[in-house]
Amino acid sequence: MESMITQALKEWATAVDALAAGKTIMLLRKGGIKEEGNSFKVAHNRVLLYPTFEHQRPELLKADYARRVQPVESGWHPETIRISSWAEITDIFQVSAAETVAALLPDHIWNEEFVSTRLKWKPRQPLYVLLLRTYKLPQVCEIQYMPEYGGCKSWIDLAEDISLAGSVAVLDDATYTQKVGEIREAIKHRESDSCCLPEKVGV
Repeated sequence: MESMITQALKEWATAVDALAAGKTIMLLRKGGIKEEGNSFKVAHNRVLLYPTFEHQRPELLKADYARRVQPVESGWHPETIRISSWAEITDIFQVSAAETVAALLPDHIWNEEFVSTRLKWKPRQPLYVLLLRTYKLPQVCEIQYMPEYGGCKSWIDLAEDISLAGSVAVLDDATYTQKVGEIREAIKHRESDSCCLPEKVGV
């Protein structure tokens, strides 16, 4: 395993906190407006979790998570970004059936309005379900915000390496394996075979 990485996945700060607390192992994505090729793609299987604040919308979160959001003005970002965790993306599923998305509702932080909106946006493209094994860094790393980190894109390369040495898994092996198995079964029974098989993740 690489001990130093720069690749980061941008996600709502509320979702990053939930992953780091072991409250969820799931993210739902269709990609940002400025994604390369105008579609979502996972290029790295180990990524730092980069919290974002500008586009968080409490009305799209379950009540317990909505209360934790502090709205900010458009274009706002902190001068320094606190990176406290990273994740290994172990499974990627493409789903398109509303029934499947409904079955996964207990497994993530968003509410029904959010998942309905995600399905309807770019309807010809599937919704990507990412399962992440999250690790806490031994200490929080504070990095300076840079303009190239902004914009509606999922993946960024940080200007400095961050060491993964000394990281601790948020969930133990047995708990994570059980959660992944339950989600796989939920998807398998509702999607075609071509959609329910986990994709191979990039390096």
